[in-house]
Amino acid sequence: MRGWLRQAAGGLPRQFWFLWTGTLINRVGSFVVLFLSIYLTGERHLTQSQAGLVLGLYGVGGAIGTMTGGVLADRWGRRPTMLVAQFGAAALMLTLGFAHSYTQILVATGVLGMFAEAVRPAFSAMMVDVVPEKDRVRAFSLNYWAINLGFALAAIAAGQAAQADYFLLFAVDAATTLATATITLIFLAETRPARPPVTAGTAPAPTGGMLTGLRDRVFVVYLVLNLLTVLVFLQHLSTLPIAMLADGFSAATYGWVIAVNGILIVVGQLFVPRLIEGRRSDRVLAGAALIVGIGFGLVAFAHSAWVYALTVVIWTLGEMLQSPSNAATVAALSPASLRGRYQGLNSLSWSIGSSLAPILGGLTLQGFGPAALWLGCFGLCALAGAGHLLAGPARERRAASQRTKEIAHLAPPPPLPAGDLDPAVAAAAAPPPDDRTPAAASRRDAAE
Repeated sequence: MRGWLRQAAGGLPRQFWFLWTGTLINRVGSFVVLFLSIYLTGERHLTQSQAGLVLGLYGVGGAIGTMTGGVLADRWGRRPTMLVAQFGAAALMLTLGFAHSYTQILVATGVLGMFAEAVRPAFSAMMVDVVPEKDRVRAFSLNYWAINLGFALAAIAAGQAAQADYFLLFAVDAATTLATATITLIFLAETRPARPPVTAGTAPAPTGGMLTGLRDRVFVVYLVLNLLTVLVFLQHLSTLPIAMLADGFSAATYGWVIAVNGILIVVGQLFVPRLIEGRRSDRVLAGAALIVGIGFGLVAFAHSAWVYALTVVIWTLGEMLQSPSNAATVAALSPASLRGRYQGLNSLSWSIGSSLAPILGGLTLQGFGPAALWLGCFGLCALAGAGHLLAGPARERRAASQRTKEIAHLAPPPPLPAGDLDPAVAAAAAPPPDDRTPAAASRRDAAE
């Protein structure tokens, strides 16, 4: 057991563990987004389409936040971007808790999405900065384990808090976000890589805004395929609780059912790196997408709590395979000088999914019924799986090329021919005399 723990968690940098701790604390209190659809329909008495619009606006704000956060992480720095986003998100969670009118809720939710999601590109870029490539799948798995340990605890606690007072959801979430910001302020150092010097024979590091990543066709194809899976996966935060409420289940029951997701990941996620080690990421991602689709497709036949829980078990298995492979793939495709932007674009696909998933899911559920929604989810994931298999070889070639470029930037520049050097520079650059030669020995004797 001790050897397995050493293999799973040993040898990672100290700063990674501060990031990991902040993730765990923040996720333990991640109440607001988890129960927002139930809060809006149950406490604020909004319609399903109104609630979907609010959740969609959170996604729109998140899209703006991830784009801004990605650029700032590269230009301003990882640490200051994270601090502004975390302190701002804590304040806005309390603001949303005090909002009563529909307009106030819309505005507060949109701005909250912008600040809450702006931290993601900087956080992910910092993790890539401090963890060597050979350890990244393991590190991302450990971080995802922390996310879901916190998620499992949050799902249970938030269900009980919602029964006591819905405002507790916002207060606890704000408090844990402040605690994470404090860890960032005290313990985390800036990790933004210095731009490598341009020397003869080396190309300058790529620069530019978010459009630079969007011109990378291999990466954009990956983002589109990822978005298809995200549209399905995020139904567990929007239409799944609505479907369970329509079947007569309470918010607390939904909390226990969805907690199965976090519990299963906590139990099994640490074994995932060994399971996928040495396997091509495109095949892992294709299999993960298909398993997620099967899990959500089976919701069409769920009408009891245990069947809902079984569907959660199935799509969670796919999620466990997808998450570390997704993070490692994005890291492998990202130029070092553009990590924040590439991570921002990856987060943007999730923000777009956060925006579209509740809107499309709510419209499909209301207009065509639950069977069309859940079987459509299976179809989207099957399409994503096929796309990963087709696009995988191009991604492998791009990742290999990116590794070669980074090694070239890290290598010292080749020495110039002696004839091209200024005599004074050549003398200064000349190696010191070897004290072991006969001439050097004679000079020592003369000096003595």
